Amino acid sequence: MKARSAATVFILLAMVVGSAIGVVYSKHKSRRLFIQLQELQQERDQLKTEWGKLQLEQGAWATHGRVERIARERLEMRMPRPGDVVILSIDSR
Repeated sequence: MKARSAATVFILLAMVVGSAIGVVYSKHKSRRLFIQLQELQQERDQLKTEWGKLQLEQGAWATHGRVERIARERLEMRMPRPGDVVILSIDSR
């Protein structure tokens, strides 16, 4: 009977130690995942900031004045003379 109770105590002790190791592992993994989540959120915030800057830059590059200046200077384009403009009308029958 003494051997049986010693075996029971040993089994219970092993279960407690196994449970404690499981809790420690679970807590460690939870902390690692939380740190990874924080890093990803920080990266997301940085990407959002960069996206906003790129949108502003795109808006600055596409202004009408800039496009017109480049068309005149680099492409040697000009406004058409009044005699060169032809207005077409579409018959709406």
